[in-house]
Amino acid sequence: MSVRQSLLAILNQGPCYGYQLRSEFDRRTGSTWPLNVGQIYNTLDRLERDGLVRKADIDAEGQNYVEITDAGRTEVAEWLGSPVVRTLATRDELAIKLAIAVTLPGVDIAQVIQVQRTATMRTLQELTRTKNATTDPESSEQLAWLLVIDSLIFAAEAEARWLDHSESRLARARAAGFAAPLPLNTEVPKRGRPAKTVQAGA
Repeated sequence: MSVRQSLLAILNQGPCYGYQLRSEFDRRTGSTWPLNVGQIYNTLDRLERDGLVRKADIDAEGQNYVEITDAGRTEVAEWLGSPVVRTLATRDELAIKLAIAVTLPGVDIAQVIQVQRTATMRTLQELTRTKNATTDPESSEQLAWLLVIDSLIFAAEAEARWLDHSESRLARARAAGFAAPLPLNTEVPKRGRPAKTVQAGA
């Protein structure tokens, strides 16, 4: 999630101060990813350093407003007009956990999967109840919140399917004798990147 671009997009609507930006971000995302004020101000400092925002007026209450620059508006337009690229290098904690667990001795990987599945299904049920308790959106705020809830529901459903798939893959690997733990490699690793394995016949 890009806090940087999100705050820029809000500032594109007009100057804001830190607490106001936090409130606007929460209002526009259904308070799904709450930000603390320190995170807001750290992001604003970096945006100012990069020439995307600048300090504006100070009001009678002493609030320091920040406004977007032309360069900032350009970045907002580019962000909104480009796709979110999900690369293979993205680290998913659950995938890493299962990948490591399956290589360790004495770990009941089926139990690890079942514990996660229970938690995932509980989350899915809670999200679905929350969504079903809401009528059709009657404002932009409600529509934004429902879009976020829908995204979380689809992600939980995908995770549940992936856990089922992983369990099936594990069962097949065990049946074929490929699910043995990996012992520690005692060879001294060479410096630098490991050499790529060349496929036979390549």
